[in-house]
Amino acid sequence: MKTLETTMIQETKPILTVNKYKFIIWLFIITIIMLFASQTSAYLVRRAEGNWTEFKLPVIFWWSSSILIISSVFMYLAQQSAKKDNYGKLKTYISGAFLFGIIFLAMQYIGWLELQDSGIYLKGNPSGSFLYILTGLHAFHLISGLVVLLFAFVASYQLKIHSKSLIQIEVCATYWHFLDLLWLYLFVFLLYFR
Repeated sequence: MKTLETTMIQETKPILTVNKYKFIIWLFIITIIMLFASQTSAYLVRRAEGNWTEFKLPVIFWWSSSILIISSVFMYLAQQSAKKDNYGKLKTYISGAFLFGIIFLAMQYIGWLELQDSGIYLKGNPSGSFLYILTGLHAFHLISGLVVLLFAFVASYQLKIHSKSLIQIEVCATYWHFLDLLWLYLFVFLLYFR
């Protein structure tokens, strides 16, 4: 005969929980998706109204896209190193992701200067305004990603990231990969809808 206690134990279902930091980063990512969806929709609506200057994206944006992909590879390798408690590689790969993120921002700035040299400005035709706003918003979010990377970098030196404590590196990697995918989306969008 089953006792009441045994019956209650068997009927108890496990409670599904989500880590609060993972939940927060996913809420933040959803917010960013909504922001960029609204901006790209507004871009398409305004473009359809006419008075739109066609523009050519600077070649450096192609290179900066590949730089950002490389930084994402570094971030992936950092996460894998943390899972294996390989602290030396973890620090190296986080540093690489951070460095390539900085290089990406520098290349974006050079791209903006090239756009200005070709007559595309923030003020003036809406096509230029949208271009700078979209790429500038992404740059702003990438800077926030660099801050998250910096915190992970410091935590890796304090040995707070390891195989039994992966939340920080997982949150960092999720956000960083998202920012990389967001840029690729924007880049393809801008290539197609110039």
